[in-house]
Amino acid sequence: MKTFKLIQNLLDPVILFFVLGIVSGLIKTELKLPEAIYDALSIYLLIAIGIKGGIELSKTHIPDVLIPVAGTVFLGIIIPVIAFFILRKLGKFNSADSSAIAAHYGSVSAVTFAIAIEFVNKSGIVYNEFMTLLLVVLEVPAIAIGILLARFSNTEKNTDIKSLFREVFFGKSIFLLIGGLIIGYSAGTFNNLAIKNLFIDLFKGFLAFFLLEMGIIASKRFKDFKKVGIFLIIFGITMPLISAVIGILIGKLTGLNEGGTFILSCMAASASYIAAPTAMRIAVPEANPTYYITASLGITFPFNIIFGIQIYYYLTVEAFKIF
Repeated sequence: MKTFKLIQNLLDPVILFFVLGIVSGLIKTELKLPEAIYDALSIYLLIAIGIKGGIELSKTHIPDVLIPVAGTVFLGIIIPVIAFFILRKLGKFNSADSSAIAAHYGSVSAVTFAIAIEFVNKSGIVYNEFMTLLLVVLEVPAIAIGILLARFSNTEKNTDIKSLFREVFFGKSIFLLIGGLIIGYSAGTFNNLAIKNLFIDLFKGFLAFFLLEMGIIASKRFKDFKKVGIFLIIFGITMPLISAVIGILIGKLTGLNEGGTFILSCMAASASYIAAPTAMRIAVPEANPTYYITASLGITFPFNIIFGIQIYYYLTVEAFKIF
């Protein structure tokens, strides 16, 4: 039964759109979304995630959110620290590259989050209403920790602090997620939202379309595998598993239900490819973008979308049986 459910989830149209994009890139078709459409889709998804989360958040008592928020901040601190020392000590990467890669793995992928939400909705799994708030919370600490790790390791210190602060706290992803949260929270219910058809009902279709392009982009990173080396490829698969386990522990300890803990594990296992790359280019310009972009987008993102989410759900279910 579990095997059947696994196959069923792998054959979800959203996942198949991503696979189609990868195949398209590998066989070098001319398929490519215009950049303007890709940007519009990314803006749409971030706002839609925020709106849906804001509507759910309006049903929550604020005190119930405080402990999970604190746990999420801790998650955003501990994961990049662990990743940094693995890369530095075992991978022998320099401090700049280690800190930049670590920041990506401590931060979060909004698209992975969206697919995890679709997974629980499709499976009828109950989850905590405030998970989108935790998505926003997790975005920032890891980037800050990555910058601090770079500074403490005596890398280049001439950073435009104003530009960096603006990018971290007012970059596109954070701004749109928070904006969507506020709009959704103000609406209160889906019925009060005049644009429900666009941002709620059509969400999965736009997500599938976006993943088609993400598959094409990810496939183009496969050619860089020789440049990044075998260690980073292994890291890009094992680090999400380590992070997911930590996410499950934090979720359980902070009182999240099974669905919420699963979503938090997916968030912990994901790697940023929007906010973190931009912030690292400003804060740690000496770090090699080939390493952190290939690892997050070419290795971890495809692994999570195709296999990881299924694994994290299994681990969450087993954890709730034990504890």
